[in-house]
Amino acid sequence: MTPWAFSTAGEIRFGAGVSREAVAAARAAGRRVLVVTGADPARAGWLTGALAAAGMEVATAATAGEPELAGIEAALAEARAFRPDVVIGIGGGSAIDAAKALAGLMREPGAVLDHLEVIGRGLPLTTDPPAMIAVPTTAGTGAEVTRNAVIGVKGEGRKVSLRDRRLLPRLALIDPELTLGLPRGVTAATGLDALTQVIEPWLSPFATPMTDALCRDAIPRGLAALPRVLEVPGDREARTEMAWVSLCGGLALANAKLGAVHGLAGVIGGRTGAAHGAICGRLLPRVLAANEAALAARSPSHPARARLAALRGMIAGAFGVAEGEALDALAGFVDGAGVPGTGELGIGPGDVTAIAEAATLSSSMKGNPVELTAAELAGVLSD
Repeated sequence: MTPWAFSTAGEIRFGAGVSREAVAAARAAGRRVLVVTGADPARAGWLTGALAAAGMEVATAATAGEPELAGIEAALAEARAFRPDVVIGIGGGSAIDAAKALAGLMREPGAVLDHLEVIGRGLPLTTDPPAMIAVPTTAGTGAEVTRNAVIGVKGEGRKVSLRDRRLLPRLALIDPELTLGLPRGVTAATGLDALTQVIEPWLSPFATPMTDALCRDAIPRGLAALPRVLEVPGDREARTEMAWVSLCGGLALANAKLGAVHGLAGVIGGRTGAAHGAICGRLLPRVLAANEAALAARSPSHPARARLAALRGMIAGAFGVAEGEALDALAGFVDGAGVPGTGELGIGPGDVTAIAEAATLSSSMKGNPVELTAAELAGVLSD
């Protein structure tokens, strides 16, 4: 067996009600807490109120959407002045990524750009951040157990990562109850992101026995649970299943990388501002088909071909179709979930070549089972 390693959050607690443990965990880490939320801090009012009642000094920071460089820089100045002992990120992947970025950069002397991949110098962090607690309220990104924070850079028209082992939260609290009441569109987009994030690491050349065990179990569970949770939003069992799939995706991608879906999504999201999960859902069946074709043409004995065939079987079984119809069925499900088409996502015919060429430079492309050319990526984007 090839040697491998596995890194994740310092501690993971999963189950209904575990989010309430955030207060005691924060109190054990210090007196001053920065709570990073999504666009509406009032949704985390139960947490900030409980922290204040426990005698902690509380400051808040909100991210209106996916983190942007300018917003992180502005929030960082305020966070440094507050000097928290602990940072809690509560919300979707955007809020948790913003919290990880603020915690990780808070004690760093250099510019934010110095630490960003692709467009910056990609320098590692040099100081230990404050204690970090992640409390996801969506089942999608798995950001609570990853070592990177995705940040949009408008001037570059793309999203890039701040990546360092120090960004792994000290504690991840995954409470499926917090996902109840999410709008259908958010549930669909985040769920498709979660599904993509257990499929891409399973196909990755960096897969390990640990990530394989997680993904091979989570893929069929996600395929079964996502339609259920869209049909019956209050289905707690299905919500719990999707929270588990999301966690598995975060654990897997942090250790086995992603692939072309995310390589394209980072560029598209940076250029258009479209929801990340919607982009992933729209592109997933197309990228799988492109990978199949490229491997058949250039590397017919590649082990990923057997995995792609097994994946077809899983998808076919979930949707009750023949294996040859599996990717069409998946694409039909994406349509039925209300995911926008490529044009609605902001991808015009004149954008395709530039997006494809930029995506070839994405770090996520390293995890694709076959190197796709810019022309092949452009084919994925073309209707």
